[in-house]
Amino acid sequence: MTRQLQFADWVPFPVTRVFAFFSNPENLPRLMPPETQTRIDRLQLIAPPLSPAEDTPSNRRAAGTGSTITTSFRPFKFLPIRRQWIAAITEFEWNHYFADVQQKGPFKRWHHRHEFLPEARNARSGTLVRDIIEYEVGFGLLGALADSLVIERQMRRAFAERQKILPTLLS
Repeated sequence: MTRQLQFADWVPFPVTRVFAFFSNPENLPRLMPPETQTRIDRLQLIAPPLSPAEDTPSNRRAAGTGSTITTSFRPFKFLPIRRQWIAAITEFEWNHYFADVQQKGPFKRWHHRHEFLPEARNARSGTLVRDIIEYEVGFGLLGALADSLVIERQMRRAFAERQKILPTLLS
């Protein structure tokens, strides 16, 4: 059964800065909970087209459509096992959105769309970062049980932690 989770986080930084940070896959381990010990094992970047206005040092590290990112992580902090995850960028539009799909990893299906919207709050300009995740655990009833007991909670906790540290990471 396909599930969908959505998360939204507002930060007081311009879209161009926030998008440049998120579209650089080297920042992914910094966004993950420390106990996962997420690391990048391989990176095949395909640079998205850059207009002269977009051609900045931070934008040159963006993972455009066709890029492949291989990471590994510890799914349970009390076990020394690492899982590999290979994701491919399938959609990319500067300063608006990008999406990744799992090619190999812990889920039967995974699609993650990252959206970046300019939004002012309390007369302060900033960016709304919206994540829309569609996933399927697989394994029938056992997978559904694992999702309800562990997986969904882990994802919610990871995004809650990201929400706390994101302003510091962007400073």
